[in-house]
Amino acid sequence: MKLYRKYSAGNIILALLSIIIAVIFLFPLVFGLFASLKPESASSKHFIDWFKPPYTLANYAYILGKSSVPMWTFNSFLIAILSTGLGLAVSALAAYPLAQMEFWGKRNIFFYFLMGLMVPGEATIVPLFITTNGLYMIDTYPGMILPGIAGSMGLIIMVSFFKAIPKELIEVAQIDGAKHVVIFSRIIIPLSRTVLATNCILSFIGSWNNYLWPLLCAMSDRMFTLPVGLPTFELTYASDRVIPITSNMVASIPAIIIFLIFERQITQGIAMTGIKE
Repeated sequence: MKLYRKYSAGNIILALLSIIIAVIFLFPLVFGLFASLKPESASSKHFIDWFKPPYTLANYAYILGKSSVPMWTFNSFLIAILSTGLGLAVSALAAYPLAQMEFWGKRNIFFYFLMGLMVPGEATIVPLFITTNGLYMIDTYPGMILPGIAGSMGLIIMVSFFKAIPKELIEVAQIDGAKHVVIFSRIIIPLSRTVLATNCILSFIGSWNNYLWPLLCAMSDRMFTLPVGLPTFELTYASDRVIPITSNMVASIPAIIIFLIFERQITQGIAMTGIKE
């Protein structure tokens, strides 16, 4: 019976579909790897020729040594890390009173953040740009980072998780004389490592892939992030396919490494965003 369940027709079909989907998603990466190893300005009459020798690492040496791709990679990492760290702190500090404290207007405030999920980010771009420009933060790191630290999704996830923490733990700590700062730092945070990791990863991915705001805020080449810089870089090589493909491969390496390290947390985080209390 166990063998029948393990190798049933449904499981076989599901496995085949999974393999097909995996091949579809991996093929562009494999093709990009082989194409990036071809000599500069290489062209092929047949598609299969992209996978044949000769191979060279000269394209990677050029991208890493003479292009702006490493600088854009640094900008993407810096902005993503700082936005994630600050956003995590703000969301956790805001979620604790909404989940564990009682005060007037609490439900209205939480409803306000829920309404924030219904407003597309593009609708706030113009007032955000005007505000940032008025503070003289256009084309600066603070201007790129600060608008991304406050998000409704991370706050709502944390509020839902904090509410699930037994109130008896909070009451016992209060009886012992613990203040909210102690309760938050020594009880809530240690019990919330899972949701903190989830928010951290989702926030990092969102910041890493963000295109619209860096496009508007970054006015100079030195402030570009990868999503903004790579298209402008590829325009200068309109007749050459190899160098643009190599630049994309170099830009993909950090994201691939991060995904391989935190694959379990990423999948758990995506699943958690769909869980309703």
